Amino acid sequence: MIRAFQTGDLERVAEIWLEANVQAHNFIPRRYWEGQLEAVRTLLPQAELYVWQDGAIQGFIGLDGEHVEGIFVWPAAQSRGIGKALLDRAKAAHGRLTLHVYRKNDRAAAFYRREGFRVQSEGVDGNTGELECRMAWEERGAC
Repeated sequence: MIRAFQTGDLERVAEIWLEANVQAHNFIPRRYWEGQLEAVRTLLPQAELYVWQDGAIQGFIGLDGEHVEGIFVWPAAQSRGIGKALLDRAKAAHGRLTLHVYRKNDRAAAFYRREGFRVQSEGVDGNTGELECRMAWEERGAC
């Protein structure tokens, strides 16, 4: 079930954020993600967040307007359609979405391409020095 984030979700969502980042970005040291965790705890409640809950929260999507800040799924719950369901929720609310994905994160980039996102530009993440792609999705009009 997808629902809006509630304040009581913060610790579980932060835990998912950390573990999903460490797993997906094994080319960035864990200590980098751990060093960002307190700032993330402060920023999460300010974003538009939706969680996937089936008993415990298993994943979430964070949006800043039409920009997807990230989709994070607990590692043991991945490949079960949770990320797609969360992305579909965002697509239903917005006619256009953008996001950034690290070039080395092949699995995420392939997922976004399957979901209709196209690369718009490439650059370097100033925080990590890693190459990243800016991708965008637009709802197809009925013509």
